[in-house]
Amino acid sequence: MCEQILGIQPAAEDEKPRPRRTQADKWAMNLAAARQFYEREGHLRVPRQHIERIAVASGDDSRDGESGGDREEREIKLGAGVGNQRSRAATLSPERIEQLSAIGMRWTQALSGGSCDY
Repeated sequence: MCEQILGIQPAAEDEKPRPRRTQADKWAMNLAAARQFYEREGHLRVPRQHIERIAVASGDDSRDGESGGDREEREIKLGAGVGNQRSRAATLSPERIEQLSAIGMRWTQALSGGSCDY
């Protein structure tokens, strides 16, 4: 009806919004950004405003007609992310705490609700 009366055409594949990222996908990207920062800098004392650029696989939902193995660059607000994880340390799962600790996260007193040592 919209097509006949109003002349509205369905959206083409390149016009459709990308699927939303899951929380697990967001965690994986933030962890990859933290790992990249740690490998380059040797610490996770990330300035609050720091943005880390990482390359991630485009996936099969690539809308540009290219193969699914392509990589795209993403900007991750790593400074805010690391600060948030430190402040929420008491509610993080043991697996996530272990993953962050493995790449150099310092949790001093953060698990007990106090201030933390960067």
